[in-house]
Amino acid sequence: MNNIKLLSLIIPAYKQEKTIVKDIKNINNVLSNLSIKYELIVVVDGFIDKTLEKVNKIKNIEVKGLGYEKNTGKGFAIKYGVEKAKGDIIGFIDAGMDLDPSEISIILDIMDWNNADIVIGSKLHPESKVNYPFVRKVLSWGYRTLTHILFGFRVKDTQVGLKLFKKKVAKDVFSKIIVKKFAFDIEVLAVAHKLGYTKIYEAPIKLNFRGASSITSSNFWNVIFWMLWDTAAVFYRLKILRFYDKDNNKKTINK
Repeated sequence: MNNIKLLSLIIPAYKQEKTIVKDIKNINNVLSNLSIKYELIVVVDGFIDKTLEKVNKIKNIEVKGLGYEKNTGKGFAIKYGVEKAKGDIIGFIDAGMDLDPSEISIILDIMDWNNADIVIGSKLHPESKVNYPFVRKVLSWGYRTLTHILFGFRVKDTQVGLKLFKKKVAKDVFSKIIVKKFAFDIEVLAVAHKLGYTKIYEAPIKLNFRGASSITSSNFWNVIFWMLWDTAAVFYRLKILRFYDKDNNKKTINK
């Protein structure tokens, strides 16, 4: 960890005006106890409420508030943040604090010990402590099985919103990301593997689901459809089009 010059931590946020200040304080409390320099980057995924205003009013904590008008998806928000990040380690953690930020120190250690390209939080790590809705457990199991069949990932859990990357890995991978919402995490790992960044390790997390689930009885099948659609699209681009092999497909976000 002592080799890290700067950690850039991106916090994608959507409709988080009630919790974002507390989230940032919690994350800052964790990082301030580590012997590293860091920058916090909040990317507001659509100016729906006063999330960005709350971020910009925070005192005594250095945090960069970014955003854009239209809600576009977490994947887009993280890609936007990666383009602005300056750290030699770049990562993201979901807002809302379902994920305990104290595990970031362990992830950094795992990255250092293994010279990892990527370290991802995993609900299936033997030391993880998780509490989340049954419907999400079922979906997670089904989706995990599907992605192992399609992509052959060695990691057990791809979907946790806590991941850290070496700078070059993050910049290379996110420059090729297309998915903005569903299947974003799958595309990140698929692109990483395709580019030869295969030193990927899993880390324990503490997950305590706090809010109302975004998956409800009214949108259940819609969510399932778009998850499968986006996953199939990633597979098609990866295996059929060989899209990620190309050097001329980099997308630059202009906002």
